[in-house]
Amino acid sequence: MSTLTRTVADTQVVAKRNLIKIVRVPEILVAVLISPIMFVLLFAYVFGGAIDPGEGVSYREFLIPGIFAQTVVFGATFTGAGIAEDMQKGIIDRFRSLPMSQSAVLAGRTLSDVVYNVLSLAIMALTGLVVGWRVRGSLLDAAAAFALLLVFAYAVSWIMALVGVLVPSVEVINNASFIVIMPLTFVSNAFVPLESFPSALRVFVEWNPVSTLTQACRELFGNTNPAAAVSDAWSMQNPALYTLICVAVILVVFAPLAIARYRQTSR
Repeated sequence: MSTLTRTVADTQVVAKRNLIKIVRVPEILVAVLISPIMFVLLFAYVFGGAIDPGEGVSYREFLIPGIFAQTVVFGATFTGAGIAEDMQKGIIDRFRSLPMSQSAVLAGRTLSDVVYNVLSLAIMALTGLVVGWRVRGSLLDAAAAFALLLVFAYAVSWIMALVGVLVPSVEVINNASFIVIMPLTFVSNAFVPLESFPSALRVFVEWNPVSTLTQACRELFGNTNPAAAVSDAWSMQNPALYTLICVAVILVVFAPLAIARYRQTSR
């Protein structure tokens, strides 16, 4: 068996092991699904009346793509927390004693978390439809939007995988992730229009990948006003392309770093 074939096979086994936990520990699934529903209802019914996204689009249609982006970013923290928990419980030590590819442990973890994000997006989409969100674009464009969300989430999960190896403490990872992810998601156009930010902060928002991910999804879902002005920033003019560039950079930088760090800890 070639090295690549072995790595793929081991990755599938690790991913399957992580997915089985959904059945054995259903509380994990509840946490994954309830949180996005709460955010949709909170912003749609509590803050929706106070925020004006502009003429031609309702706030709820403006909101849901932003909730999608926020949820997949927050969902990436499960990767770091899951790795840290396995290290605390000694499960990683058991993996190290087996004749398996070392990179498969992290690859399997990040791959299985894609399933969590698929479930979250499905629940959010249904909740969004209930509160008034609609897909105005084609089904192909909508599928591309969901694919972009999952690809971005997968990339961010590698950042959290590195954190999980560096800081093998679930509590620390949850707190540290919250400190970093909160500014990225809330200092973006996910919940409020870009025009509402002061000029100095607006530059950061325009180049924030969460903003471009949200903007790309709004365009693909058809949840934008064609007559509304769009930022002159290249990132906002080409949101899908810029987001994919960010995904590529994250994967190229953080996946090798996470795997290298894991190998160092396994010696």
